[in-house]
Amino acid sequence: MNSRSTRDTIETERNAYNVAFCELGLAWYWDAQTYAELRAASQQSCHVRRYLESQQPHLLRAYDADFLVQAIEAKRMQFSRTLAS
Repeated sequence: MNSRSTRDTIETERNAYNVAFCELGLAWYWDAQTYAELRAASQQSCHVRRYLESQQPHLLRAYDADFLVQAIEAKRMQFSRTLAS
């Protein structure tokens, strides 16, 4: 994959997360820098968990981390499938 294609894929992933946050009523927005930092610090499957633990820990008092991660990932995947079709 060339660097432009990689950048486009990363940007699409970031936008899919932002759509998921919005659809779930979360007032979160990952700009390019935030997403790059999360990607650098964790494997893809851990992005949301890392963000929850470092930036939104108050939510973990009310919600199970696995529940939140799964809900966000499901919405992200739904949006990604819509884009692909």
